[in-house]
Amino acid sequence: MTAVRSENRILDGAIVPTFFHFALSSVAGLLALTTASLVDGYFVGNFVGADALASITLLIPYFTLLFGAALMLAVGGVVSAGRALGKGKPEEASADFSKSLIATCVLSTAAMVLSLTWPNTLFTALGAPKALHPLMLEYFRVFSVVLVLQLGSMVLYYFVRLGGRPVLATAGLVCGAAGNILLDAVFVGYWGWGLAGAACATGAAQLLQLAVLLIYFRHPDRQLRFSLRQRSWRSLISTAFNGVSEFINELSAGLVIFLLNWLLVARQGVEGVAAFTVTNYLIFLSLMLFYGIADAIHLLVSQNFGAGRDDRIRQFLRVAALVVLLLGCSLAAMLLLGRNYLAGLFLDPSDPSVTVLAAGYLAILWPLFLVNGLNVLMSVYLTAMHQPLPSALIALSRSLVLPVLILLAIAVWLPAWPLVAAIPLAEWLTFVFALLLVSRFRPGRLVQRQIAA
Repeated sequence: MTAVRSENRILDGAIVPTFFHFALSSVAGLLALTTASLVDGYFVGNFVGADALASITLLIPYFTLLFGAALMLAVGGVVSAGRALGKGKPEEASADFSKSLIATCVLSTAAMVLSLTWPNTLFTALGAPKALHPLMLEYFRVFSVVLVLQLGSMVLYYFVRLGGRPVLATAGLVCGAAGNILLDAVFVGYWGWGLAGAACATGAAQLLQLAVLLIYFRHPDRQLRFSLRQRSWRSLISTAFNGVSEFINELSAGLVIFLLNWLLVARQGVEGVAAFTVTNYLIFLSLMLFYGIADAIHLLVSQNFGAGRDDRIRQFLRVAALVVLLLGCSLAAMLLLGRNYLAGLFLDPSDPSVTVLAAGYLAILWPLFLVNGLNVLMSVYLTAMHQPLPSALIALSRSLVLPVLILLAIAVWLPAWPLVAAIPLAEWLTFVFALLLVSRFRPGRLVQRQIAA
């Protein structure tokens, strides 16, 4: 069997320029989202206080549950719609789009009504101290409404990309992030609206993002069309199943943060949660960088795998691994050398104990950044090579199984150890496990297996 040749840049273009052509746009969009989150943390920590930061962090497990469900519908819907477009069936693709968006809006609206009816019950279930309930409610009663808009906008973003307008989709994210930063400065920093102001800033920014994304529907030649009238809703079950791995990843992250929040409150009080919030922002930043690169690799590897080009797969992986490793080393050095400055950046100087605690966490967490990007890259490689089970094993190891086991081991048998040490330990153990899996599923071996089949 000879390798497939074409004018496709992915299959025939120069390795390094092709890699950066696909990676940079994805990284730009995800960085825009990350920047908005970091600025949220900056204004809340500096203008509202450490308790406010802790209040938002304690709500994260609930938010990740809803984000995971919406992401499952978005990714599953895009997979189904993309297949339909490939078969020349735009009506079927439009139905997948409409059902995914409608289901997301219905789900998020139901969650809003239920959570606003019994907010204190939710806060107690999340392990929040009663003293923080008023602060949490100030943010939550606004953001739970905003969340309906945010989740719908996220689904729309995925389908606008599928519909052939990736630049418009990225522009929507960038405009929303820029609006969030500006409005945070006004609502929280200048007008002093507190946590409610941060939630309002996010809501207004989401309206701006939605307005940009809706430009897609002005194109007369668009492939996807929205309609409230849909038949055969049973197909939504198979659509959601296609995206269930995304739900598992989000749910796992939420469960780990829930457990860590609960243990930190028990051991170090609200200050421990507030200090962890700072480190969590930086972990989120690194993952967005690495997921941006991974999005490009997913496309580059999968098409070359289909074409039998194992030589190009290895070259793309080498470039991606080198970029990820350089980024990881830079982040680790930045955290190790500038941890006091970074910790103080998100916290009011009147909370010196929380700043010291956050700097201590960063001194423990820096080895995480040396390998977490490589773990993401190896998981995505296996997915692109049609090895979903090994990929899922890596994802579950780093996001759920190992962090939970190590956290419980530290809490029960090693009380002198810092709880956050579980996070880098889990990543490094996953790194060893992932290397073993990738060595077994090498490009040449999988391509030969595909040829033989």
